[in-house]
Amino acid sequence: MSKNLVITAILFVILGVFAAFSPEVFLAKNIYFSYLTSVPIILILCLGLLPLIISGEFDMSFPATMAMSGFVFSYVFKASGNLALATLASLSFGALSGAFNAILVINAKIPSIIATIGTQFFWRGLAVVLSGGLSLSLASAEGLMKELFVGRLAGIPAQSIIATVLAILTYIMIFKHKFGDNILFSGDNAKAAKMLSINVTRSKYLLFINMGVMSALASIILSLEFINWWPTQGDGYMLLVFAAIFIGGTGVSGGSGSVYGTLIGSIIIGIMESGIVAMGFDAFYTRVIYGAIIIVSVVIYAKFDKNSKARSF
Repeated sequence: MSKNLVITAILFVILGVFAAFSPEVFLAKNIYFSYLTSVPIILILCLGLLPLIISGEFDMSFPATMAMSGFVFSYVFKASGNLALATLASLSFGALSGAFNAILVINAKIPSIIATIGTQFFWRGLAVVLSGGLSLSLASAEGLMKELFVGRLAGIPAQSIIATVLAILTYIMIFKHKFGDNILFSGDNAKAAKMLSINVTRSKYLLFINMGVMSALASIILSLEFINWWPTQGDGYMLLVFAAIFIGGTGVSGGSGSVYGTLIGSIIIGIMESGIVAMGFDAFYTRVIYGAIIIVSVVIYAKFDKNSKARSF
């Protein structure tokens, strides 16, 4: 049985349990439309982090990058009244923050977990200092740019369409393009990749920058959807994103990963809290369930990988 079948089965089992305990919620369509608003944020962040993890690196700073890029977006919009300019400024900041992480990891030789924990504190603190700890309203934001990010097409939120397109592009990049081979080789064995004339440094720079841009994009969508930016924006997403990626079957050590598994993992994580509450349990149980699902998934995938290697010999 493939990993994709395993993660798909897990999703349907969870949905079946939720539907059995709360049929009035999970057998109606309304909740699934609400998921089309919330799950894409998790998925977009996952699609930024997934290639980076496959390459053997981590980014712990993306929640703070969301906060700071969201501040740039909101501040520029309030100053100019131009959503396009605000979007460009925010995405540019995201790219610069990713490049800064790459400099620390690649040039300064600091392990990516340590480096990005540092930038996590730095960007979060800077966002609070610059905003004075106050939120910024986007109530006056209207027009085509807003519709492109959070509008509705036949009732379907634009962010779900954006996330789907990004998932397809990420799959093509990793598994159907030469650059994807560079990512996979770099994560599997960086020294061997260099011997094969793969520019590991360039690849990882691009991946860190991509993570920064994805963080900024997620922040823009969040800000416009809730017509507000707040200094705590991004808090709580780190656990959700890592959980979705690892539940989806991506290896912790790099060199392998699954866009489909990450998509399904994002859905599982995205529906979990509301499903638990709908079943009548307290929301505090959510973290316990997240942990249990992650542990079970990792054990299943570890056994799966061990059996696959045994059969290969």
